[in-house]
Amino acid sequence: MNDKTINVGLIGAGWWASEAHLPALAAHPHASTIAIQTRSADKARKLTERFGIPQAFTTAEDLLALPELDAVIISSTPNVHFAQARAALDRELHVLIEKPMTLRASESEELVALADRKGVQFLISCPWHYSRHGQLARERIASGALGTIRLVNIFMSNFTLGFLEGKSFAEALGGSDGTDASITPEIEPNRNSYSDPDTAGGGHIYTQASHIFAYIGFLTGLDPVEISARFDSAGTAVDATNAMHIRFEGGALGAVGTISTHSDVERYFEVRVIGTKGVLSLELWKGHFHLRLSDGSVEDPLPLAEDEIYPKFGPAWNLVDAARGTSCNRSPATLGHYAMRLIEGACHSAASGRPVKF
Repeated sequence: MNDKTINVGLIGAGWWASEAHLPALAAHPHASTIAIQTRSADKARKLTERFGIPQAFTTAEDLLALPELDAVIISSTPNVHFAQARAALDRELHVLIEKPMTLRASESEELVALADRKGVQFLISCPWHYSRHGQLARERIASGALGTIRLVNIFMSNFTLGFLEGKSFAEALGGSDGTDASITPEIEPNRNSYSDPDTAGGGHIYTQASHIFAYIGFLTGLDPVEISARFDSAGTAVDATNAMHIRFEGGALGAVGTISTHSDVERYFEVRVIGTKGVLSLELWKGHFHLRLSDGSVEDPLPLAEDEIYPKFGPAWNLVDAARGTSCNRSPATLGHYAMRLIEGACHSAASGRPVKF
């Protein structure tokens, strides 16, 4: 019986860390959160008291100096992901990194190679990879049930526009006047975390298309060879709407549309994979799965329960289990690099007005 406990440190203890990663670690019987890092003394006090964490640091370097660490979660803003992950991997620590993985594909490539040399587990934080329907869809595609994939079609909308506009949490997700304080979390994201391109890398392409692109790699394993993109900013300093076409090795095509909206618009994550033998349809925000094959057979399981739709504890739990050797790495950082190649290519294409080849 494996009773090993994994000592975890969390770098960038902010809103998402307090909503997902820290509660996940607290709920895992073989995880011990021994330290957090945040620049805010107020955030540190709230989180150490809430989760019973013994130590808090203001710098990642001080946290990474702890000799008893086994693993770290990097949940800081994207502009510091690369340096923090490289330092953690150099120490031969297991690492879970938030998406977007880095700001540049060369950085994500370097990190993947470093993790491989060090022989440690390296995960990208994409909760969609842990849903029951996502796992089933991946298995069906890998089995060849769809035949040769010809088209991947994805539409995503999410109510993130207020964050791209630099609004407070209540303003972004509450009423137009920001009066719905009941939705304000104990730890709020900084206003520039999503709206400043120097901090976030970009807008919707970095915050949401990072999910989409990693999911394409997760489901299909298709290798992209070219991307064309057009962006619109919706009056922000970053991109808010993205339309992209992808050509994959072997001839399959991809069509991806994403839009950042205000909170009064319903959100969607519609995925269709069409092959020579059938069509797979997913609606991730609604927990729907439908597979229809050319032989007339249909697979249509019941929708996911609400708490199954977005398994936000999945990444941290998988980090602990992979570090203990009791589970495989179900969301490897290679998928984060896959997404970064497409993000960077899309940004260059949108800026130049020309397709970008890989």
